[in-house]
Amino acid sequence: MSETSAPVRREGIPLGRIAGVPVVLAYSWFIIAAFTVIVYGPVLGRQNPALGMSAYIVAFAYAVLLLISVLVHELAHALSAKIYGWPTQKIVLNLWGGHTQFESFTASPGRSVVVALAGPAANFALAGGAWLVLSSVSMGSVAEILTNIFMWANFLIAVFNVLPGLPLDGGRLVESVVWKATGSQAKGTIAAGWGGRIIVVGICYWFILRPLLAGDSPDFSLLMITVLVSGFLWMGASASIQQGTLRGRLHLVSAAGLSTPAAGLPATATVEDALRHGGAVSLVVCGPDGRPEAVVDAAALASVPAHAAASTPITAVSYALAPGAYVPEWSKGQELIQFLSQLEGRHYAVVDHNGKVTGLLSQDAVLAAITGKARRPDTRRQGQNR
Repeated sequence: MSETSAPVRREGIPLGRIAGVPVVLAYSWFIIAAFTVIVYGPVLGRQNPALGMSAYIVAFAYAVLLLISVLVHELAHALSAKIYGWPTQKIVLNLWGGHTQFESFTASPGRSVVVALAGPAANFALAGGAWLVLSSVSMGSVAEILTNIFMWANFLIAVFNVLPGLPLDGGRLVESVVWKATGSQAKGTIAAGWGGRIIVVGICYWFILRPLLAGDSPDFSLLMITVLVSGFLWMGASASIQQGTLRGRLHLVSAAGLSTPAAGLPATATVEDALRHGGAVSLVVCGPDGRPEAVVDAAALASVPAHAAASTPITAVSYALAPGAYVPEWSKGQELIQFLSQLEGRHYAVVDHNGKVTGLLSQDAVLAAITGKARRPDTRRQGQNR
């Protein structure tokens, strides 16, 4: 029977590559495009009666110009990152604007600031270019309207993004300053995340609470935009705080420190050989090449009758490790987490420089160290082979 792979869910429409970077238009962008047309179209029609129904076409053009502005913003991030050799996986343009997704890289406070502020700088440049065009070229009404919109859109995108809090670009400046001062990127990320939350409070006060206190009713479309933007920023800021907290605990993650003592046995060993080790250590079964292949199940080992111990192979009371599920005992931090994330299973043998088994590491122990939460009971050691 042939295997059929599950269809891969596409996150959007591929727009091709720019400077080697894949660009994807997320389906959610059409939501903000429709919102722009529905809300801004009537406003344009009232301000420019001569446009008639074409006001909605101009409003859609505004949404496209905004998309182009965000694309330039994200390209600036990607191209500046290339200077430092940071690999860019893709640019995604979506409901919230867009984001540049990087692969793993090594950052520093200075480089992080340069890459982060390249985006707003690009938008300031676009706003300045549009201002020059408006100041020196005589255009028709529609072209002038769109150029004016383009200028203000880029100016506001730039100003908004330099606000000092994550997930905005200005938050990277806060992160880098605290990082440089304390030597801890985690503390910088947490500080910038709280900066993002303070920005949300300020936005809600200015656009919602202040008008209400003055006896005015906020404009409905402005109220909706404020709620959506504030919700997005709050979630991003909270995620940054959580990420910083987890990063601050990375020093606790080490293969040697989190593993329990273990010893290796050849696959040719018997239950009798395993019983000689007692119950003080976990037992890992190694293949002919010396690589860990399985873990002895303590409950299954104890259930073998004494008279059958010498004739029962150790493999009969063991459960298999995932392929390649062994790590050097000196592995730690982000390197260890990234490696384990690529493996299946919940247990990993720990080996020394000579390839000798010294410990058994569980996924639950790693998660407990990262999150600070108590590890769950290890049911695999009790005879369950999932």
